Amino acid sequence: MAIIWEVALETSSGLWVTLLTLCATIPQTILSFFAGVWADRYPRKRMIILADIGIAVVTLILALILIGGIYGGLIPLLLAVSALRSVGAGIQTPAVGSVIPQLVPEEHLLRYNGVSGAMMSIVQFASPAAAGALLAFGPLHWVLLVDVATAILGVLLLLFVNIAHSKQDENAEKPAFLKDLKAGVAYAAGERAVRRLLLTYGAFIFLAVPSGFLSTLMIERTFGSSYVYLTVNEMAGFAGMVLGGIIIGAWGGFKERNKTLLLGLFCYGLFSLAIGFAYTFLLFAALMFLYSLFIPVIQSSVTAALQAIVPEDKLGRVFGLLGAMFSGFMPLGMAIFGPLADAVRIQHMIIACGGLLILLCSLYIKRTHRRSNGNGYNT
Repeated sequence: MAIIWEVALETSSGLWVTLLTLCATIPQTILSFFAGVWADRYPRKRMIILADIGIAVVTLILALILIGGIYGGLIPLLLAVSALRSVGAGIQTPAVGSVIPQLVPEEHLLRYNGVSGAMMSIVQFASPAAAGALLAFGPLHWVLLVDVATAILGVLLLLFVNIAHSKQDENAEKPAFLKDLKAGVAYAAGERAVRRLLLTYGAFIFLAVPSGFLSTLMIERTFGSSYVYLTVNEMAGFAGMVLGGIIIGAWGGFKERNKTLLLGLFCYGLFSLAIGFAYTFLLFAALMFLYSLFIPVIQSSVTAALQAIVPEDKLGRVFGLLGAMFSGFMPLGMAIFGPLADAVRIQHMIIACGGLLILLCSLYIKRTHRRSNGNGYNT
């Protein structure tokens, strides 16, 4: 948050902020494919620690440069650091997702992912406040040093977590890297349940862009320019996501995982569609809260289902693809719906995307029901 603010305040340029966003997302998207192979080949705990240390080292170097008073070329330097941090995140994310089934019993995976989602929502909400508080007491390098300190703390905590790794697998002769990568993609494409989960998640991310990422613009155009409205909007979304994560963590979802996912997709689509018809701000905020409840339901259901049905030796590659679904389809949605918002009413896009999500849910139910008649398919 602090780096984004620094670029925005120093340049007052949409181009530089866009470049920063691309630097922070594209490396992670590309590297996720390759990092998934590494997560299946090498000790995942080691990958997580090394990626965290790498991010911390890059951040520390930037902090030392700023402490030394070297501010020439600061903006390009911030972009370069954001890209390197994105590389570290791209390496770390598939390893984290694939290591969870080694720590959490299968019957509790959905609960775990619900609690994890609630924690992440709290972090995302608290990050701007923390950045603002730190920047109020000192320059940017203080924020960077805090980031380094928390990375060190995270690594120290992880050192005490016992994560087994098969020495036999580590010492066994491995196929060529690209062959391994292709094998992971072929597995995801060939396994009906895995393919459907990945494509459904990608479709959800894409269709959620108008109601999620363009809501601020809709508020300004429909209800007026008011910081109160924008604040209430953010708080309603945050409260919904936290409560949704807590509920799924306590409840654990339906016994058949696909029912929990379908419930989340249908309710998100329904409340999202309803937002397109909201012409009073209180109704808009209430619907924002309600559809935000089901974001962690969808995300936790997809993650837990993949963790349960994908073999351990392929989990890294599948989670690399899952990460690419988010970091790929979200910018794609912004690239399409963002410019379109200047020609089409945002409400119309939200209504159309909400309807498509409900249709997607209906098709998912139809196909799943057809297969369950023959072989009891329920993943």
